[in-house]
Amino acid sequence: MTGLKGMNGTRALLFVFSVGICYAAAAIGSFFTALTVNTWYITLVKPPIAPPGGVIGTVWTVLFFLMGVSLFLVLEADQSSPVVRWGIGLFAVQLGLNVFWSYLFFGITSPSLALGEMLVLWAAIAATIWQFLKISRPAAYLLVPYIAWVSFATVLTIWIVVLNP
Repeated sequence: MTGLKGMNGTRALLFVFSVGICYAAAAIGSFFTALTVNTWYITLVKPPIAPPGGVIGTVWTVLFFLMGVSLFLVLEADQSSPVVRWGIGLFAVQLGLNVFWSYLFFGITSPSLALGEMLVLWAAIAATIWQFLKISRPAAYLLVPYIAWVSFATVLTIWIVVLNP
């Protein structure tokens, strides 16, 4: 791994692809969020620790970028290696689960289902970090803010489920 320094055309395309795939997932999740964020969601009782929507959007924008850089660092590794392929597969699973959470919570307005799915998402992120540690420590470390935020979001979702029976 050579990092981001000395980025040639092929590496630049791989970087754009890696970040782009994460932002594509974000866009799909945002589609579901937009369905009810200004209608159903605003009627929910939220815990006092719930951040304003603008903060949530900003945090996710940064997190999806970090996820993209993480994926880039792993994609630079030997993709014929089973360890790398497994890591890429886990990354894809957690990214899909991330989008699915938005569908469950905002798309079909089911905080309870979203909470159950979020626990699976958390486990998938943890597994991805564990696998990425075997490939690229920086790639794994870039996912730590993501799992921290999902941990916080899990607490918020628990509160929403409790406060909105």
